[in-house]
Amino acid sequence: PRLHNRRTWVSECVFLSILDLTEQIQARRSVKKEWQAAWLLKAVTFIDLTTLSGDDTSSNIQRLCYKAKYPIREDLLKALNMHDKGITTAAVCVYPARVCDAVKALKAAGCNIPVASVATGFPAGQTHLKTRLEEIRLAVEDGATEIDVVINRSLVLTGQWEGSDFIKTSTGKETVNATFPVAIVMLRAIRDFFWKTGNKIGFKPAGGIRSAKDSLAWLSLVKEELGDEWLKPELFRIGASTLLSDIERQIYHHVTGRYAAYHDLPMS
Repeated sequence: PRLHNRRTWVSECVFLSILDLTEQIQARRSVKKEWQAAWLLKAVTFIDLTTLSGDDTSSNIQRLCYKAKYPIREDLLKALNMHDKGITTAAVCVYPARVCDAVKALKAAGCNIPVASVATGFPAGQTHLKTRLEEIRLAVEDGATEIDVVINRSLVLTGQWEGSDFIKTSTGKETVNATFPVAIVMLRAIRDFFWKTGNKIGFKPAGGIRSAKDSLAWLSLVKEELGDEWLKPELFRIGASTLLSDIERQIYHHVTGRYAAYHDLPMS
């Protein structure tokens, strides 16, 4: 009983420590005003610009890809002297059936932004293994260079899992998605794994990340837990569909001193 009580006490202490750190991230750790625009532009380069709607069409995929190449209005970038830095999102993320549309649109736009696809029975991952493997094969054949694999989570729950090159907070289709307490646990697992093996595993929070303020908190969290080495698209992504709009809105405010009207910053 004493051992059980001690384990419970340790678990509670760890939990409270994580909650305390979460509050600090949300309340105290903020980027100073003069650096916000730079950090927001950096956040753009980590975004997997995503559309995973049942009514996706080739036309809205084209608009998404255009926005991926031109995430911030050029006049705003010029005002920040960043118009020639080639700022784009990290990738475009779509369903397997829309990979061809995305590849075609990005090629027409003259850019080489990666196309990621949520293959393997998204979002549940409960389809037959043969079907999931075939979905990956077809997505790659159509031009996807990154696959967000949805594993059969029963394997994790029963302890049958190995390391991967990236881990993600959720599919983005759950009731609760990317949260800081869960992220801290994942980031520390990545850190421990790196210390033990020397292998760097990437991290992707996804689902419910909508505000520019949140994006800065995520960058700060990764920087503090894993260091600057992880602040690059090869090891850090943010899965989001509406976040970019708020980042552009905040940059507009930074440049002009006022908030944009709806028609000033269309998703295009």
